[in-house]
Amino acid sequence: MFDWNDLKYFLAVARHQSTIAAGKSLGLSQSTVQRRLAELERAIGQPLVERRPSGYRLTKFGEELLPHAERIEAAVTDFERRINDEAHDLTGVIRVTCPEPIIGRMTKSALIERFQARHPKLRIEFVTSDRYLDLSKGEADVAFRSGDTDDELVGRKVADSIWAVYASRSYVEQHGRPAAVSDLPNHPLVGFDETLSMHRASIWLRDVAPEVKMSARTNSVLGLVYAVKSGLGIGPLPASLGDAEPDLVRVLGPIQELSRSWRLLAHPDLRRVPRIAAFFDFILAERELVKTILA
Repeated sequence: MFDWNDLKYFLAVARHQSTIAAGKSLGLSQSTVQRRLAELERAIGQPLVERRPSGYRLTKFGEELLPHAERIEAAVTDFERRINDEAHDLTGVIRVTCPEPIIGRMTKSALIERFQARHPKLRIEFVTSDRYLDLSKGEADVAFRSGDTDDELVGRKVADSIWAVYASRSYVEQHGRPAAVSDLPNHPLVGFDETLSMHRASIWLRDVAPEVKMSARTNSVLGLVYAVKSGLGIGPLPASLGDAEPDLVRVLGPIQELSRSWRLLAHPDLRRVPRIAAFFDFILAERELVKTILA
């Protein structure tokens, strides 16, 4: 029989394709990783990896064993977390950051109430901002985000983020609607101001209508909704918000270039903290409800 602990060296080399990088990820020396991996191969009786000029690659047998090793790792992690949860009373505050419109949708759905019914000693505190709060600096504990994310953060996909172009019903009655994206320069547009110039919606508008004069600019997603509803112009909005407004009409889209994934994210140092792990577990278990809130 082999040592179950040796599976983590196999997994690390499979993920990093380097014994040096695998050692760094485990906080161990390269020689330790090589030695323990060799011991695992001897115990199993077949090679799991092979050395190539570009790095280590799994053998055919190693590829077959990889998903089984990953399941063992996940089971051990869950087992350890359960033990840790019992050893540590789940109390305290979880600071959640997400776009402001999502908070109301979460509250109306009773998602947070259900979480606190399951964990009565934990309390959710929302931290709102239209800029991305820095989780590494402790500005929040977890984040619901769509679009580009910090590579340092870890998390899981929980829904799709769809954007489309909207106009108010009164605007459509007076000015008509664009037949295609190429028609957008012929209409007054609503978009983000310079503080959100690198948002994907801002970049997309500059690409498709580089010369157009904006009729309104705002520094928040809610500001976009209100500006479009007012009839000032047409603009891109999250479909979850635009479709929910009876005064708005989807005139184009979904826009593929603006589509992203919603993710629940945390800093690696916090991800396994019991209160944060409890929130992740709850959200993933309630993923179907979460999709209706975010999608």
